[in-house]
Amino acid sequence: MAILWRRSTRTIAHHIRKSMNKGFLGGAVVSQSCSLSSLSRRPVTDQKYCKYQRSLAWNRTTLFSVARFKSTVAEKQLNSSFSSDSDDDQSLDFPGGKVAYTSEMNFISESSQRRVPCYRVLDDDGELIMGSNFQQISKEVAVKMYSDMVTLQVMDNIFYEAQRQGRISFYLTSAGEEAINIASAAALTQQDIILPQYREPGVLLWRGFTLQEYADQCFGNKADYGKGRQMPIHYGSKKHNFFTISSPIATQLPQAAGIAYSLKMDKNKACVVSYIGDGGTSEGDFHAGLNFAAVMEAPVIFFCRNNGWAISTNVSEQFRSDGIVVKGRAYGIRSIRVDGNDALAVYSAVSAAREMAINEQRPILVEALTYRVGHHSTSDDSTKYRELDEIEYWKRARNPVNRFRNWVQNNGWWNEQQETELRNSIRKQLLQAIQVAEKKEKPPLTELFADVYDHPPSNLQEQEKHLRETISRHPEDYPSDISV
Repeated sequence: MAILWRRSTRTIAHHIRKSMNKGFLGGAVVSQSCSLSSLSRRPVTDQKYCKYQRSLAWNRTTLFSVARFKSTVAEKQLNSSFSSDSDDDQSLDFPGGKVAYTSEMNFISESSQRRVPCYRVLDDDGELIMGSNFQQISKEVAVKMYSDMVTLQVMDNIFYEAQRQGRISFYLTSAGEEAINIASAAALTQQDIILPQYREPGVLLWRGFTLQEYADQCFGNKADYGKGRQMPIHYGSKKHNFFTISSPIATQLPQAAGIAYSLKMDKNKACVVSYIGDGGTSEGDFHAGLNFAAVMEAPVIFFCRNNGWAISTNVSEQFRSDGIVVKGRAYGIRSIRVDGNDALAVYSAVSAAREMAINEQRPILVEALTYRVGHHSTSDDSTKYRELDEIEYWKRARNPVNRFRNWVQNNGWWNEQQETELRNSIRKQLLQAIQVAEKKEKPPLTELFADVYDHPPSNLQEQEKHLRETISRHPEDYPSDISV
């Protein structure tokens, strides 16, 4: 039962009087700094970029020091030796925490006056921004990051061409989002569990998935871990802690919250990372997943790739809020907006997010601003709903692979000869992998009905019988290399 309190004492302890005015949060006020404070000791000397990062880096020693809102039920009742008619001295001991009253009728604004700024480290030319704070990375890690970004780029081009040639049925590229894929993966450990959407093949690449394994899945042969039952690009690998991609949008978010809670119960020093696109935030599962994770204080990172387009729906038609980053606060989740085309910024932000998720046992929301340069998939023609000039601008001027290459090259870690050798080598390996995958035998027909029931029910038996009869009547309509 809610209890209305009125201050009525002169002897009440000072700290209790102060706590009555803390408002709904009942916790410490957010303290902001100009840097990702625990990531680097590099000095911040340029005030221009200082204000740019203020909203991005949390002082972890003070932020939300009270994890849950304190109830005042257990506090001593106040005596009547002091009274006040001020509305500010009244509060409601609501079940969710103490709420102060006000006599002024104020509606919360639908949006703040300024948009949440976007954390970045490299400018569009790959030059380090003066005064930027970021997680330092070694030459070895930087070169591997760049090499995998190039591999992903070449792989997308070749598999896309293979689909256009009719060799595979479907494909979907990560063009323009290579930095998100590789940099976020590089900031994690192999023990962290990944629940992808469908535009994160680079995360699996970083973890060691081979080009042959990609080809086997896209061609649905016997070596495919999904036994040919999934569409191309629906990768999965138990060995790499990478859940199999599922076409339904956002279903992975509540699952991620539950898996993260199991890690919490087991006191496992790992986190879960679940990826989603901007369109997926309109699904109910997005809100259910965030709320579940926040309430259960689960160590999960929700990584949203805001690439501007949910197939043909522009973000301006998707929501009226300031993107996705502001949605985290509504659920009590710490959030950050990062330049998704800046590999160093993504790496630094995810490194910090992982540290907070595990050490503080809390969910984190990361919104990465990027752009989907390619079509949504091979079933889409994006030139029907967006200008070619817009696509070319992001492809040329805002290319994340070129930007990171400039930084790596400026450090003396890369050169033109290495670039040529790498691209030629990856292309040769991919073409070989495709030739091998095409020749491998397809899974037998029985695999369509296996791995769900110990003993197939009558309806599945009937379906299998009907399929076999159909193939017998129309053999010309079915692949000849499938064992029936």
